[in-house]
Amino acid sequence: MKLFKKILVANRGEIAVRIIRACKELDIKTVAVYSDVDKESMHTKLADESVCIGPANSAQSYNNIPGILTAAEITDSEAIHPGYGFLSENPQFAEACLSSGIIFIGPSADSIRLGGDKAKARQTMKRRGVPVVPGSDGPVVTEEAALKIAKKIGFPVIIKASAGGGGRGMRIAKEEPEFEKQYYMAQREALTAFGNGELYIEKYITEMRHIEVQILGDSKGNIIHLGERDCSIQRRHQKLIEESPSFIATQKFRKKIGDYAVKAARALKYRNAGTVEFIVEPAGNIYFMEMNTRLQVEHPVTEYVSGVDIVKEQIKIAAGLPLEWKQIQIKLSGHAIECRINAEDPERFIPCPGKITFLALPGGPGVRVDTAAYNGCVIPSHYDSLIAKLIVHGRDRAEAIARMKRALDEFIIEGIKTTIPFHKKALNSPAFIKGDFTTGFIEKMNAPVQNTGKESA
Repeated sequence: MKLFKKILVANRGEIAVRIIRACKELDIKTVAVYSDVDKESMHTKLADESVCIGPANSAQSYNNIPGILTAAEITDSEAIHPGYGFLSENPQFAEACLSSGIIFIGPSADSIRLGGDKAKARQTMKRRGVPVVPGSDGPVVTEEAALKIAKKIGFPVIIKASAGGGGRGMRIAKEEPEFEKQYYMAQREALTAFGNGELYIEKYITEMRHIEVQILGDSKGNIIHLGERDCSIQRRHQKLIEESPSFIATQKFRKKIGDYAVKAARALKYRNAGTVEFIVEPAGNIYFMEMNTRLQVEHPVTEYVSGVDIVKEQIKIAAGLPLEWKQIQIKLSGHAIECRINAEDPERFIPCPGKITFLALPGGPGVRVDTAAYNGCVIPSHYDSLIAKLIVHGRDRAEAIARMKRALDEFIIEGIKTTIPFHKKALNSPAFIKGDFTTGFIEKMNAPVQNTGKESA
């Protein structure tokens, strides 16, 4: 079976550039779509064709389904790659592509719908023998019913939007008196972000690792995993540093969590690339958290250690080709770390859009930079603050850390504030170097030093 002649990339920024590069290596023509503020963006320069689909507001451009489908039709594109964010996990978009005779490079609409409904996905996993965090069996109907469940499983609890994602629609209630307030705040946020105020309740595990597993599935029913990524270093449920393999992973652990991930993917009859996310307690207990039915921002660390080009595999799978590998053939080599370089105040993590007046990218052995930034480009305020992903690979974790520190020192961005100072601080933290951290890493790192009353010698 032949690959596509032309693919439309329904995204922007670094991920649009990443997809275009994969297409070029597969000798596939590309079409870039852009909003009016992205007219001079790098992805429009690298694609073979580009089409303006609307104003800066994403609802009128990158989330504009009729506009994107029209762009695909007038350019004779055979397939659409949604990247991540925007329409990547929108089942209506996947169905609209199918109805228009255009291949959606991703899973089926049914898989997206089930994976996107966190409460139903949780029920499905529980039935299939994948362990889940103690909590409600499905969506809760009222605040009273939710409180009853919270009391049963014990505080603290986390209130989550069934249609949630990206850390939105999630609130923590540490004690009963604050439950009602957090419940209604989560509900309002879920309605605003997703148009769906449905919530479910889980026990909030305070000390945990956030471990995810990359999976690939083809149209023949073959599913494999490419090992795990540790995404525990995050703020407000937004990841900042990811690495693969996880410091805590043994071969036994990797097989166990990998088997759970494959079982989860089979439960969704999954096709294409996806990620199964887990909570791991210090005692080693593993719990299913959610499934992301798309390409992940942090996929490069898995590509480095597995040797598999995940974006190319997405395209091949969508074209009907079977997986080239069996699970036994997947061998992880070395260690990879990714730092997300955002246009944000590194102390408060507040977006800082603006013009980049000077840019110097790091290089050298084992260094990869995924970005759409260039000297003089403007980081708009309308979209995600991600400027670049800095990824390094080393023979082991110690070399990867040393390489990342060196690369961060070489990375120069002037004109706007970025998270580079935060990453330098984090990489030099004794806890990070020892691999002794959980999702509370940033809070602990930024906590004031307690005065013990003793003088140093």
